[in-house]
Amino acid sequence: MTAKSPAPPRAAALVGPFASGKTSLLEALLFACGAIPRQGRIKDGNTVGDSSPEARARLMSVEPNIASAEYLGEAWTFIDCPGSVEFRQDSFNALMAVDVAVVVCEPDPARAVMVAPVLKFLDERKIPHLLFINKIDTAGTRLRETLEALQAVSDRPLILREIPIREGDAVTGYVDLVSERAWKYRPGQSSAMIKIPDALRGEEGQARQELLEHLADFDDRLMEELLEDIQPPTDEVYQDLGRDLASDLIVPVFFGSAENDGGIHRLLKALRHEGPAPAATAARLGIAASGAPLAQVFKTVHAAHTGKLSFARVWRGEFADNQSIDGNRIGGIYTMTAGTATKVAKAGPGDVAAFGRLDPIHTGDVMGTADAGMAAWPARLTPLFAFALTAEKKGDDVKLAGALAKLSEEDPSLTLDHSEFGELVLRGQGEIHLQVAIERLKSRFNMQVTTAKPTVPYKETIRKAISVHGRHKKQSGGHGQFGDVHLDIAPQPRGTGFQFVDKVVGGVVPRQYIPAVEEGVVDFLRQGPFGFPVVDLAVTLTQGSYHTVDSSDMAFKTAARIAMSEGMPQCDPVLLEPILLVEISVPSDCTAKAQRIVSGRRGQILGYDAKEGWRGWDAVNAYLPQAEMDDLIVELRSLTMGVGTFSWTFDHLQEISGRVAEKVVEMRKETLAGD
Repeated sequence: MTAKSPAPPRAAALVGPFASGKTSLLEALLFACGAIPRQGRIKDGNTVGDSSPEARARLMSVEPNIASAEYLGEAWTFIDCPGSVEFRQDSFNALMAVDVAVVVCEPDPARAVMVAPVLKFLDERKIPHLLFINKIDTAGTRLRETLEALQAVSDRPLILREIPIREGDAVTGYVDLVSERAWKYRPGQSSAMIKIPDALRGEEGQARQELLEHLADFDDRLMEELLEDIQPPTDEVYQDLGRDLASDLIVPVFFGSAENDGGIHRLLKALRHEGPAPAATAARLGIAASGAPLAQVFKTVHAAHTGKLSFARVWRGEFADNQSIDGNRIGGIYTMTAGTATKVAKAGPGDVAAFGRLDPIHTGDVMGTADAGMAAWPARLTPLFAFALTAEKKGDDVKLAGALAKLSEEDPSLTLDHSEFGELVLRGQGEIHLQVAIERLKSRFNMQVTTAKPTVPYKETIRKAISVHGRHKKQSGGHGQFGDVHLDIAPQPRGTGFQFVDKVVGGVVPRQYIPAVEEGVVDFLRQGPFGFPVVDLAVTLTQGSYHTVDSSDMAFKTAARIAMSEGMPQCDPVLLEPILLVEISVPSDCTAKAQRIVSGRRGQILGYDAKEGWRGWDAVNAYLPQAEMDDLIVELRSLTMGVGTFSWTFDHLQEISGRVAEKVVEMRKETLAGD
């Protein structure tokens, strides 16, 4: 008899809202697989996942936790993804590398909406996933109510795979609806098979019929069997489950208690028997079965001792240590077991491995030659929160920029830019997201920084036209300085920008000095009477005079600045603030809250409508001053159980006056005085 080939390594992601218990589930899975000797607890700070200081301090995941294990002779890699929406870029990237996702949620129906964003991403990408309702031992849990609430936020039908066995308020086991067998939980070991309680036989029969009817929606043969009252063979039901799960047609639902080791072996068996193989996942991603070795990087880490590590899923072929790939030599291959990196000689199809020292390769990049039809990588998330950073130690600006570049390579949703006011601005998904980045600057790169709100890019313009004369004359022995210009300053329509016009005739200002006049004007416009850049005006050089010996480019540039500094205050200057076009996305029952947020921030509501492709969600469109955007995401999430978000684009500049404008100008003067 020919020996059966070992199954290729598979990978599963644990995703879901913050505090749903994903890290505890990872711990329980590793313990059930025998990868760790005992199950750690988050409150005790001894879990495999969340081992970084930033995670320990917050009792939450701030990066993916990757661990490999074996279950019944088959290799698995589990990726525990951060639950906070502020770290969802890492979660989305990790989901691109797995065969199946386990969506972990709490049994509280009121919190079901928190699962909606991740379910939407999974369905858009057709990633097979199942639900694990955690903390089922919570008193008062009504599974049916929870299931109804979850179905309201899922585009795919949720199929209950088991029903609970209760003793009082406690859930002590389950009845499997396919095999029609009952099991009792035994913490620390596999569940024990027991007789189905008589009180549950009616409920079990009804629940099983509902399961079969759901499956029959995608299987004509099963539909015929049901219509003829033929009980389908168990093997046929399992085949339907596996096929429909792999095609993202259904979402099987399981339950248990990660902390108390309930339902963990059942979940593992479902993953083992019904989860798709790597070959099916590769096909879903548009990767051909044959060809040169191919892997894709889903996470980048700059480690203290090993340098840069590129975590990748191998889809085809083998990669060996010291092998040259894309012109780069692999400097070590590692797998993660129980939180420890173990060096290996090679990685093959299905493996999740960390490749060392591939400096030019970034998250999302393909190692090898990408297939033409490969699925697009998730887009970088729009920044929603920002800090202006300053190195505490003078001379550390270059070092700070380098450290931030490494952090943004690890997490592509961190972006770095220099503002027009010379500030180094770090942008991300929220306040905690940026605070974690700042803590990493200190712990990993020994960089201390101070933070501030980025300067709002106000502008200035004018409402009145004038003519002004500027003369610069200086005699100090030898060659002096002489420049003389007459300028007309006039407002332009909003959005026109700056225009310089030369109307000099008769050579009163020689041609070689006219560019210097424009340069002097432009130099002044960088900081107008209120301290902000000036826009939407035209400056016309009408006449002037010069000296054959003392005139120079610098003299005419200075004369132009003098004319502008004397003339601009007389032009009825006005402050302009940037107005953004914002789309706020919230569950429909939070729409009124979103509108109140806009009104409370000097915003103008343009309207709202159902969010396209999102059942039960609305999109509120509004104009909002950029000055009011600072903590918008913080307030929005606090009023929507963390799921509300927004997107924005610059729309126009708008005049601002009164006390609001006076306060802006006062603060700008204080800032300039302190520089």
